[in-house]
Amino acid sequence: MRAFLRFNPDRRALILAGACLLSLGGYLLASRLYYRLGFPLDDAWIHQTYARNLAWRGEWAFLPGRPSAGSTSPLWSVLLVPGHFPGLGLYAWTYVLGALILWALAMLSEAAVEAWVPAYRPRFPWAGIFVAFEWHLVWAAGSGMETLLAALLATFVLIQIAGGSRHHFGLGLLIGLSVWVRPDGATLLGPAAVAALLGASGWGRRLRALGSLGIGFGSLFALYLLFNLALAGSPWPSTFYAKQAEYAVYQQMPLLRRLSEQALQPLVGAGVALLPGAVLLMVGAVRRRRWGLLLAAVWCLGCLALYAWRLPVTNQHGRYVMPAMPVFFLMGLSGLAEYASRRRRGYGWMVPPAWKLTVGLLVVVFWGRGAYAYAQDVAFIESEMVQTARWVAEHLPSEALVAAHDIGALGYFGDHELIDLAGLVSPEVIPFIRDEDRLQAYLTSRGADALVVFPGWYPSLTRGRQPVYVTDSPFAPAMGGENMAVYFWSSP
Repeated sequence: MRAFLRFNPDRRALILAGACLLSLGGYLLASRLYYRLGFPLDDAWIHQTYARNLAWRGEWAFLPGRPSAGSTSPLWSVLLVPGHFPGLGLYAWTYVLGALILWALAMLSEAAVEAWVPAYRPRFPWAGIFVAFEWHLVWAAGSGMETLLAALLATFVLIQIAGGSRHHFGLGLLIGLSVWVRPDGATLLGPAAVAALLGASGWGRRLRALGSLGIGFGSLFALYLLFNLALAGSPWPSTFYAKQAEYAVYQQMPLLRRLSEQALQPLVGAGVALLPGAVLLMVGAVRRRRWGLLLAAVWCLGCLALYAWRLPVTNQHGRYVMPAMPVFFLMGLSGLAEYASRRRRGYGWMVPPAWKLTVGLLVVVFWGRGAYAYAQDVAFIESEMVQTARWVAEHLPSEALVAAHDIGALGYFGDHELIDLAGLVSPEVIPFIRDEDRLQAYLTSRGADALVVFPGWYPSLTRGRQPVYVTDSPFAPAMGGENMAVYFWSSP
């Protein structure tokens, strides 16, 4: 037994692989027992639709024959393509991808804590285990979305910066690649550029470092801009503009409130117990002039501030800021490990064990609560969006023009032409995305045949209309929502 505990990296990898499979498997089991397997976001079906059309038709389109830039994450959509080949299955492939990325993040986190805290040499990979069971990250692994892949790339880049890496061209490539996963990956260029300036002596070397970083980043970023320009005539995907327009009303809230709501997201769970560790690590970084660690911390805070400023929503458990969470967790774990390694007199020895126990209990408790939240989220999407999409596919004529706010499942399970009220694949509605009077006129001018929405989201559009179909599922009302409905816009 002792010989096994003195494991090498290969055994560590196996332990963390088993932990990730157990953790994500528990969430999938909870979903299956609560209702059925699926994804907790309708947006996941947008990626699956792009992946299927690429696999089956060889085209980058949500609606067949109509190329569009409605996928925020082209790289993620491409990675989903094998799930649409015979013999694999989209659910199995997507969950496997999520488990692999969670495992890679756990391995990376374990190595990072060891690098940042030389005294951390445990016989069991506790830091990696924390990541494998942290509920935000497990939820993201099973979401069918690019969130965890964005987190992995951001964490790797910032760990390299914290370690003083001088492979500036390679870092630039990774940052450029991260933009293909999520546009906000471009923000990683800031800490990388500052690190390049601080890590070189003399302006000649600094300029060369910045040049290498810029060439690496620009080579992939330019392709990304050209990709979107060719598809939609704008340098960013339509989702980049649509989301900001849809949630613009939230920008009317006081900035301090928006910042506090974003900052709260990583603290829901064991993160609150790691906050003192992150503070301790940053204090030590200032004293020792470990500028790379400070740059990583500034990026995390900047990520929260950016979303508080431009997209101040915290729905789906703060999924927009989830890519910043692993770096915060690493800082907290490293601060805890460093604090625990110090010798203390008197009753001071009790603090580290109590701290570790608190973190461990919070991980377990919130892993369970997260599994329940994941099961609820999947049940909501499956019983509302997916069930409605199947009804529309079966009961509406194939030539019907359908207007909807949530188009993911509708696009995947049906072949109707769609008007996207959220603007993802219908960017022409973005200028009046929340103006129901103009939306009503637009739908009439387009000759829409049906409207598929949650009635409360569009009270003016649905006023006076009788639904021809309502899901009547119990899950949405139990969560404080309402059932999705289908209305005839024009005479059937």
